[in-house]
Amino acid sequence: MTTKTRGAASATVRFTHVQSPVGKLRVAWSDLGLVRVDTGRQLDTPPPPHWKRDDESQSPVLTQLRDYFSGARQGFDLRLDLDGTEFQRRVWAALADIPYGETTTYAKLARRVGRPGSARAVGAAVGRNPVSIILPCHRVVGSDGRLTGYAGGLKVKKKLLAIEGASEETAAR
Repeated sequence: MTTKTRGAASATVRFTHVQSPVGKLRVAWSDLGLVRVDTGRQLDTPPPPHWKRDDESQSPVLTQLRDYFSGARQGFDLRLDLDGTEFQRRVWAALADIPYGETTTYAKLARRVGRPGSARAVGAAVGRNPVSIILPCHRVVGSDGRLTGYAGGLKVKKKLLAIEGASEETAAR
């Protein structure tokens, strides 16, 4: 995946809603790449007023999401247009390296980004992941293997792991 960072004069952000096995998703993109994927509780917050609704788009993310949910795709090949700190971007990049159907812990992810002992800071960065599913924050679990924290809600996280064949019993092995 290629990540670009939006400047102050960012291109227009377009969005649409799509149905999925985990419920409705709001997908937003700019000319530079994917901006957001919202699930579950995240949909309670309306999109920013400057976003433009575009239900006619054939954005590659929509095709790749359909393929993911059908089992035909285990990873994503998309340009990303993310806005975050250097630390957040390092954590988000590490999320992309968690294999399909596997999980890791916040502590292991902290070590992976060179910040051992910073599991809480990593958890905060994971929680601010703007493109859930694409950067698979649902694959990060607590140190005891239990499902913890997910911006879209734990019900969505559990469904995503089930789609991938992972479960609480196989978590963090």
